Amino acid sequence: MWFMYASLAAVSFGLRGILYQWTSQRRTDRNVLLFGVYLSGALISFAVNLFVNQAWTYGVWFGVPMGLFSFIANASMYKGYSVGRASLIALFTGLPPVVVATLAYFLWSEALGIVQLAGFCIVILGLLVIRYSHDLKLGQLQGIQWGLLTMLFFGFTDLSSKQATLSAANTLPLLTVMYGTGTILFACMYLLSRLKVPAMTGQKVVAAQTARVSTNDRETGYGSDAQLARVSRHSDEDKSLPGSEDELRTHPTTGGTDNPASPAWSMKRTVLWGMTVGITNLAGMLFIIPAFRGGVTGIVSAISAMSVVLVLLYAQFYLKENISRREACGMLLALAGILVVRLAS
Repeated sequence: MWFMYASLAAVSFGLRGILYQWTSQRRTDRNVLLFGVYLSGALISFAVNLFVNQAWTYGVWFGVPMGLFSFIANASMYKGYSVGRASLIALFTGLPPVVVATLAYFLWSEALGIVQLAGFCIVILGLLVIRYSHDLKLGQLQGIQWGLLTMLFFGFTDLSSKQATLSAANTLPLLTVMYGTGTILFACMYLLSRLKVPAMTGQKVVAAQTARVSTNDRETGYGSDAQLARVSRHSDEDKSLPGSEDELRTHPTTGGTDNPASPAWSMKRTVLWGMTVGITNLAGMLFIIPAFRGGVTGIVSAISAMSVVLVLLYAQFYLKENISRREACGMLLALAGILVVRLAS
C-alpha cells in the first residue's frame, strides 16, 4: 500500500511542478505565491479536520520543524538559482533521498536489502542523469552552498515527516501545523523584502539628486557626491534577499526566468493562484505521510522524487520541448529502479 501512496505523491508533486513551471513565466512575487501555497494547505487541513476530528497529539508539533525545513529548503533553492548555475542547483535537488536513506539508517536502523539498495541506486542514478548538464564544470560552482542547503533541508523535511509518523501524529493536524509554520515564515520573508525595497529606492533617489548638484565630484571620485553615487551603484547590485522585485525570478526546477513582457500579477491574484497550486502540494503530503508510515524512508523519498519525470513529459507534449537522449535514458533508468524496488518489496 505504501508503494501506491508514494507513487501518488510523486504524481501530485509532479502536477505541482508543472504549475510552478507555468507560473514561472508570469511576473509574480514568489514569496506571495508560496505564502498562498502554504496558506491553502493550512486552511484546508484545518477545515477538513473539523469534520474528521483527528486528535491533536504531541506528535503534531513535528509539523513545526517540517514547515521550517521546507521553508529553508525552498528559500535556499531560489537563492541558489538567482546567484548560481541552474544546472548545479537542479542536480542537488535530486539528491535529498541519499540524505534521507543515510540518516534513516543511523536514526532508526533502516537498512535496505541488497535488491532494494540496487533499485535505490538505479533510481538515484536516473535522477542524476536527468538533471545533469554538460555545462557543469569544477571551476564553475557558484551557488554550491545553496545547493547543499537545498539538498540537506529537503532531506530533513522528509525525515521530520517520518519521525512524526513514528510519534503517532495524525495527518491533518500535523499538516495544519506544518503549513501554518510555512505560511508565517513566507509572510515574514515578504515583509522583509518590502522593507528593503523602499530603502534601496531612497538611496537611488538621493544619489540622483546629489549627482545633479555636482557632477565634478563624481568625475574626480572625491567628495560626498561620489560616495552617494557609489552607494546607489552597489545598491543596484545587492539583490540577495529572496522575493525582492529587482531580483531575477526563477523557476524552482529549471531556473527559467519570468517573461518580462507579461504584466505583473496583483497580490490578490498571486495569493489566490498560490492557494490553487497549494491543493496539489497538500495532496502530495497527504499521500507521502502514510507512505512514510508503512514504507522504507529512503525508498519512499526516492519514489516521490520521480515527480521530475512528469514535468519532463509536460515539457515534451505541451511545451513542445524535445526530451534529450540523456533525459530519456535517465527516465528509463529511474523507472527501472522503481520496478526493482517494487519487486523487492
